[in-house]
Amino acid sequence: MFTDLVGDRAAGWDRSGEIPQDVLRGLGAKGLLCAQAPAAHGGLAYSSRRNGELTAHVGSLCSSLRSVMTSQGMAAWTLRRLADAEQQAALVPRLTGGDLAAVAFSEAGAGSDLSALRTRITRDGDTLVVDGAKVWTTNAAYADLLVVFGRTEEGAGAVVVPARAPGVRIERITDPHGCRAAGHADIRLEKVRLPADALLRGVDRTPTLLVTTALSYGRMSVAWGCAGILRGCLNAAVRHTTGREQFGVRLSEHQLVARHLAELLIAEQNATRACEHASDLWDAGSPDMVTAAVLAKHVAATGAAQGSARALQLLASAGSRDGHVVARAHRDAKLMEIIEGSSEICELLLARHALTAAG
Repeated sequence: MFTDLVGDRAAGWDRSGEIPQDVLRGLGAKGLLCAQAPAAHGGLAYSSRRNGELTAHVGSLCSSLRSVMTSQGMAAWTLRRLADAEQQAALVPRLTGGDLAAVAFSEAGAGSDLSALRTRITRDGDTLVVDGAKVWTTNAAYADLLVVFGRTEEGAGAVVVPARAPGVRIERITDPHGCRAAGHADIRLEKVRLPADALLRGVDRTPTLLVTTALSYGRMSVAWGCAGILRGCLNAAVRHTTGREQFGVRLSEHQLVARHLAELLIAEQNATRACEHASDLWDAGSPDMVTAAVLAKHVAATGAAQGSARALQLLASAGSRDGHVVARAHRDAKLMEIIEGSSEICELLLARHALTAAG
């Protein structure tokens, strides 16, 4: 379905910076933007492994569309983990029925340092008031609902904010380096007044534990998406190097070119195996899935950044046109090394895990 739907439109979406609303809402209404949502709430009840393969396929076609899937899936997963049963029954079906959602936690002074969150969620009688600012929120430019993380009197919490509520201002990021059509936006929340039941009631945790719930899903989705980026790059590189000759032989028969193809395949296989391992732990409910998601994200994102550079080297001018699958991959993959925990943050987390395991 996605192959026919995307076709050759991804290049145009990338250049215009926008995916048509009817495409996104149509996919959302089929449950495909958050396919792990349970059937009881209108979802497809995919396992992490099955959803991952779907995500990789979409990632090979259009990373912007895959980013929207990541955002929608993060929102649905956050609601399933942090909302009570009544809130889940009211909100998750909206995400499987065509409404779009974004998860807002990053701030100018609080990226990976979640203890520095400044957005406030305060009680005022029987209502809530939200004040703060969020940066680089994927899908926010398309969203109907915003899942906003902030500080409460009790510690930390998440609140569901209608994107068009009074006091909400969404400022689209123009010309982002990568995933140009993913609806990245900054959000300002100025005295946004909400009913008390907008606060997710399922848990009461620290900011780090709250956001880790959303980040674990996001890291898995990005990892699978990067496996898809590598598949797209490998396919483009094989087509180009087997279809062009230099010095009387096909490009693919030159040893240095063959090395690049081999390294692309190795990167794709490494990313896929790391994703499969993490998804299997996720589906088994293993406590090790959090670390496995960090590892998969790091392996896949760094592999995609390096692999897309190799593909661009092989295609040269043929892959350098704006909108070309390899040109898009080269920009998009670099962004994947930054979002949902930069490569450096991933390495720090993995180092801590190594030290704990060794101790």
